[in-house]
Amino acid sequence: MQTFLKSLFSKQSYDEKNFFLLAGPCVIESEALVMEVAGRVSEICRNLGIPYVFKSSYRKANRTSAHSFTGIGDTAALELLKKTGETFSIPTVTDIHSPEEAAMAAPYADILQIPAFLCRQTDLLEAAATTGKTVNVKKGQFVSGPAMKFAVEKIVTSGNDKVMLTERGNSFGYTDLVVDYRNIPWMQEHGVPVVMDCTHSLQQPNQSSGVTGGNPQLISTIAKAAIAAGADGLFIETHPNPSIAKSDGANMLPLDLLEGLLTQLRDIRQVIALQKNV
Repeated sequence: MQTFLKSLFSKQSYDEKNFFLLAGPCVIESEALVMEVAGRVSEICRNLGIPYVFKSSYRKANRTSAHSFTGIGDTAALELLKKTGETFSIPTVTDIHSPEEAAMAAPYADILQIPAFLCRQTDLLEAAATTGKTVNVKKGQFVSGPAMKFAVEKIVTSGNDKVMLTERGNSFGYTDLVVDYRNIPWMQEHGVPVVMDCTHSLQQPNQSSGVTGGNPQLISTIAKAAIAAGADGLFIETHPNPSIAKSDGANMLPLDLLEGLLTQLRDIRQVIALQKNV
């Protein structure tokens, strides 16, 4: 595990051989929601020895429809994000969408996340880098794993070597995505930890309803294959009741299914570690 990751997880007790987890609801809907999810996931991860980062977006700028929910207000959401991290002694991650947002969000979050559609925006990557925070760049649906070296270079040459990359699938026609697991080792060759986004990789974009669809029943399949392929971390959006979630409900894992899945993934990781030692 990289030094900057150990620093992020310094307040947690965990198994260093485990994968790390970025998980939470898609967007901050309310204080009650983020506290419920962060509290439950923290407990599960503590019991399984999994280092945990709470994830939730303070604003959803990339919406299919102008009528879609975008957030409760930037300041209110960012303050809730920070409160959640402090309450449970866990690092937090949230998306940013412009250079101005990097400076605004940095005081409240430990990791700044670059959405996949924006992974080539040089000014955004450089602005995130100059905050000194860890930067997680999601690989664009139109970008290869090897080509993500340029995103890493933009951040590192800006004076920040705390970089992660996330695989989230490749466009397959207009309304579907597929995962090319070769991208996990390819992106690890850039010298950074690689995360598998197990929920957004199952999106079905460009639906006529104006709301993105998904295949959440396949989250476990994506996650298990990612661990087998050697992913360093997993990204899973989860919600107590995805059917009433205000964003990406079609992709999120019901919170009550998370513990069973993480237990299976922990066991798979342990088997792989044993095989490496044979």
